[in-house]
Amino acid sequence: MTYFFWRMAVQLETPLRQDSVVDMVTNSGLVVQSVLYLLLSFSVISWGIVLYKFRQIRQARNESERFTVVFWETKNLSAIHTASLEMPASPVAQVFRAGYQELMRLTRLRKQPNPGEGEFSTEEGGIENVERAMRRAMRQQITHLERALTFLATTASTAPFVGLFGTVWGIMDAFRGLSHTQSSSIQAVAPGIAEALIATAIGLAAAIPSVMAFNYFSRQVRVLSAEMENFSAEFLNIAERHFL
Repeated sequence: MTYFFWRMAVQLETPLRQDSVVDMVTNSGLVVQSVLYLLLSFSVISWGIVLYKFRQIRQARNESERFTVVFWETKNLSAIHTASLEMPASPVAQVFRAGYQELMRLTRLRKQPNPGEGEFSTEEGGIENVERAMRRAMRQQITHLERALTFLATTASTAPFVGLFGTVWGIMDAFRGLSHTQSSSIQAVAPGIAEALIATAIGLAAAIPSVMAFNYFSRQVRVLSAEMENFSAEFLNIAERHFL
């Protein structure tokens, strides 16, 4: 009976374990908390970019498919150009507009009896000029599609190391606090180590979705880039045969 009451007294005097992740975060040191909040900010921004890029890529892909159908079913370039104005998210449509505008400019110059000095009046110079205009539009569209992907790559590569820094710092604090206590058992440093390991877990939680999203969106950008390349080649063939 005496042993029973002694065990009850020990349990009442022993503080409750902080098994909650929120408790471990709020009771961690200043440096570890700063690392956790930084990683949380990275994660929130990364998820915002993921949602934005998913919507952007999906809209670009859908509108590019619609424009491709319109381009091959419509024989009038002027009508195709009018339809492309209704598809601003399509990179293929933007490449077509750049090539069409340059082609119309060259066509007007060819109709002039005496073109000015420096104007493209030969077939070689004309088709090369259209190709340069379309490639310039392609580079602009690729840059637009790749916007904000750098942040995902940065988060994927640095978040684990930032979390590891927080973990190392937290473990250092736990062992430094051990020198001020009379107990040297693992129970004395276990709470501090658990709080420190949260930083590594959150760092991985921020990095893993970021690297997966970066690989996915990079793949989609490469697919759209290939579609622009193929369309540019087809349009240049048409322009060379029928206009230049």
